[in-house]
Amino acid sequence: MLKTYWVQVEGEPGNSAMAALRGDVQLNDGPTRPASAERMEASPGLWERDPPVRVRKAIPTFWIALRIREGRNRQVRRMTAAVGHPTLRLIRSSIGPYALDGMAQGAWRETEELADAG
Repeated sequence: MLKTYWVQVEGEPGNSAMAALRGDVQLNDGPTRPASAERMEASPGLWERDPPVRVRKAIPTFWIALRIREGRNRQVRRMTAAVGHPTLRLIRSSIGPYALDGMAQGAWRETEELADAG
C-alpha cells in the first residue's frame, strides 16, 4: 500500500540525494524499492512539535514528500540518513486512500469502511 511521508531533513538535499531516494537506497537489510521523492516548497502547515526540533543556525532544514510501498522498520529515517540528510521530523500524511488533508493535531474521522463494519 502506498504511504506518503512529509519528512523534514537536515540540510538541503541536492539532485544526487533526491535521485538516490528515488532509486534503490542500500540499507543494512538490503536495497529499498524505488520511491517517489519530491521537494516541498515549505513546511506543510503542521502543528508545532513539542519539544521543538533541534535548530542549528548554520544548517538549514528542508521538507521532502516521500512515497514508499514498503514498510520496513524506521525505513524513511534510514533512507534519508543513507543519502546524508538525517530526518528531523517525520509525519505520515497518507496511507492508501486516507490522508491528513489539513486535519488538526489529535483530530480523527470515521471512514465508511470502518463505520460499515460495526
